[in-house]
Amino acid sequence: MHAHEPLLADVISLNGRWRGGSLALVTETEQLNWRTLDARANQVANGLIDAGCGKGERVGIVMANGAPMVEVMLGAIKAGAIVTPLNTSIADEAIAAMLDDAGVKALFATFGYAGRVSGMAGCATLRVCAGEASGWIDYAGWRDAQSDAEPNVDIAPGDVCNIIYSSGTTGLPKGIVHTHACRFNTAHDFAHTLRYHCGARTLIVTGLFSNISWASMLPTVLNGGTLFVRAGFDPHDVLETIERERITHISMVPVQYQRLLEHPDFERFDRSSMQAMMCCGAPLPIAVKERVFETFRCGLIELYGSTEGIITTLAPEEAPGRMASVGKPLPGEDIAILSDDNRVLPCGETGEVIGLSRIVMQGYWNKPEATAEAMWIDERGRAWLRSGDIGRIDEEGYLFITDRKKDMIISGGQNIYPADLEAVLMRHPAVADCAVFGIPSEKWGETPLAIVVLREGACAKGDDVRSWANSLLGKQQRIHAVELRDSLPRNANGKLLKRELRAPYWPGKQA
Repeated sequence: MHAHEPLLADVISLNGRWRGGSLALVTETEQLNWRTLDARANQVANGLIDAGCGKGERVGIVMANGAPMVEVMLGAIKAGAIVTPLNTSIADEAIAAMLDDAGVKALFATFGYAGRVSGMAGCATLRVCAGEASGWIDYAGWRDAQSDAEPNVDIAPGDVCNIIYSSGTTGLPKGIVHTHACRFNTAHDFAHTLRYHCGARTLIVTGLFSNISWASMLPTVLNGGTLFVRAGFDPHDVLETIERERITHISMVPVQYQRLLEHPDFERFDRSSMQAMMCCGAPLPIAVKERVFETFRCGLIELYGSTEGIITTLAPEEAPGRMASVGKPLPGEDIAILSDDNRVLPCGETGEVIGLSRIVMQGYWNKPEATAEAMWIDERGRAWLRSGDIGRIDEEGYLFITDRKKDMIISGGQNIYPADLEAVLMRHPAVADCAVFGIPSEKWGETPLAIVVLREGACAKGDDVRSWANSLLGKQQRIHAVELRDSLPRNANGKLLKRELRAPYWPGKQA
């Protein structure tokens, strides 16, 4: 006899059955209990299956935060389809590249984005829009025409649950693949570490396409709590909602905590309901962390990790005296530090952070070589995930991140890949060479700076090149400034020496 392994699809159904009258989802315009949310997820699932977009098919989601997006994501999970939510703030060509890379069979949009994506995803046979849009099926009408009976789908733990794209960029996208078992385990492990329970009243102010939002959504769903989903982040609205709705849990990026603390009416609001606050997505300035501890009784859980699946957290009780640490791995998971020649290093030595965990991705969608490059196999044959980050573990087992191996810029919690910005700049007729890297920003943590070499005889101003490039980039990728130089430093093999360029902007830090 085999034990039944529950998956997220089962959890949603069981919440509908056992927690049916409890509040499940609250948005600016709707309130749904678990019975209704489960029924709507079933309708979406049955609609997908009837349209031939069920098990194993990719469901592209280009939607604003709201009840329809939650229903579509949960419905796709119940259909055994592969949830593929996309960052709505990126450039059109990047969205098109991701939809094509995933090969989406169904495409869901909200009214504001339908026009942008209407000509994309040529292989999509089902196109549904929340709001009336020409050439699209109306979401509410489509959903309500479907059966709300439990869909008859056999989902195995190893089946793919979602693809989340790591780069909201114009380069070659990498889709991070998680299985149903992985996502159930993520819900369980995050619920344990981030202190979720059935009374959780979780506020989500980041895009539902982001794994940061899934880190809040999954444990809330697992426990049958309540999701309070906002259209976006507004510090006054967050404070007001915490007080009015007695919010218990929230996950935000550092710049959001900073803006919350800087709000002129911050002290006026009752924040005593908060039980657990998580910060992730970028390094959190120690001064901001300390201020959160001073102003919120529950303190802060800092989470370091990647969508791919390495996670550590610094619990509030462990933070005093080690505010610069990002903590320890989740229970049942392991991390180590790897040298350049692939040896595991002892405590105190610096190298690449690697992790072994049951919530690590299955791999990158259709990219076996990139998946292999992201793994290190130990002598027992176990695959550890490489983070690309440089760190050290102290004698007490606390992880400290000291640098990034990758050139990735983290601005306002969003990942920006310099190579993608450089590819756009190189399309400018006056640009001969360029390099993009992050420089310090009080508002965003980091912001992209471009160093540009003009073609011989070309005449262009840095500001003009910046404006031109920014018109082609997504909102969160925009270049802060362009500096013109005669040449860029390169080694004998022609490799760009970014460290030399970066060093003057980060005094006292490893470039």
